[in-house]
Amino acid sequence: MRSSPLESAHEAAGASFTDFAGYRMPVRYSSDLAEHHAVRTAAGVFDLSHMAEVGVTGPQAVAFLDHALAGSFGAMPVGRAKYSFLLAEDGGILDDLVIYRTGEDVFLVVANAANRSVAVDALTARAAGFDVAVSDDSDSTALVAIQGPAAAGTLDALVVADRLQPETPLDELRYYRVLHALFDGAEVLVARTGYTGEDGFEIYSDTDVATAIWDALLDAGADRGVVPAGLAARDTLRLEAGMPLYGHELDTTVRPAQAGLGRVVATSGSFVGDAGVQPADDAPVLVGLVTEGRRAPRAGYDVLHDGTVVGTVTSGALSPTLGHPVAMAFVDPALATEGTVLHIDVRGTAVPSTVTPFPFYRRTPRG
Repeated sequence: MRSSPLESAHEAAGASFTDFAGYRMPVRYSSDLAEHHAVRTAAGVFDLSHMAEVGVTGPQAVAFLDHALAGSFGAMPVGRAKYSFLLAEDGGILDDLVIYRTGEDVFLVVANAANRSVAVDALTARAAGFDVAVSDDSDSTALVAIQGPAAAGTLDALVVADRLQPETPLDELRYYRVLHALFDGAEVLVARTGYTGEDGFEIYSDTDVATAIWDALLDAGADRGVVPAGLAARDTLRLEAGMPLYGHELDTTVRPAQAGLGRVVATSGSFVGDAGVQPADDAPVLVGLVTEGRRAPRAGYDVLHDGTVVGTVTSGALSPTLGHPVAMAFVDPALATEGTVLHIDVRGTAVPSTVTPFPFYRRTPRG
């Protein structure tokens, strides 16, 4: 099992650990609910060093990415981030990715931890014939995120203290943008991206800088209510925000359009998987469900209509923010209209559930 470069910091903070994609990662420090609420009201600091980072560089980097991924990257400015898919030949999803353009011919591709080998192997194979270099930089890269309303103020405090020196002012860094910075003199990338439905930042660094970044964020945020947060809170936060998780809502049997993400796929040019990317007309589609009562649906539970199974829950929980159960499920497209009442088989009880648009929770915009 791999360890995070922040493992000693997690142990000192009293974390409980779990095996996540072959990494020993903190699942919680205090309680799932406390950490979830801290992110919604102040901010949480997450260790995401298990994620996979793949460098793509070279004069044909754009052409390569246009071929290898289901997106279009030629018009993507330096300093921008983009969500995309790595598809199989038949159009199924091998992984969902975030791509950062950090230089004219320099890109950072961030893949899910469980799909590191899949992503690296596929990108390396698809680079054949392109003047481009693909490098697996996962083991030398750490990733620390701070998410929540107090995230910007906490980073500003590090700028004022001259520990964080961004190349441009942080208040000019908008959502899905990235910039170069120095932290205590070490080169880092600061991205305004995240997976919680809150404003926040993700900081990429060499592994030997990670603990200093972690400690600095918690110290600067201590009087703002900032706390360390584990993977359990991260999961309920992303569910409230209606964000799909690979292995639950996304896998090789799913096409992006089924998950409501067809807009991410390039509409021109050719890429690996383009011939099969369109789902069948009767393919199940992903919907949000708000469930009555307090009994939370879980992944794998059947979705029913008039007593007949018409779908399957992929993620579900009692929403800490909203106070009622929410779920994501694939259902028959004829039953995906907002307001449709279905039932979820929760341990033998058919619980009424209403089709509801994503996200379940939406933060109040800044400013």
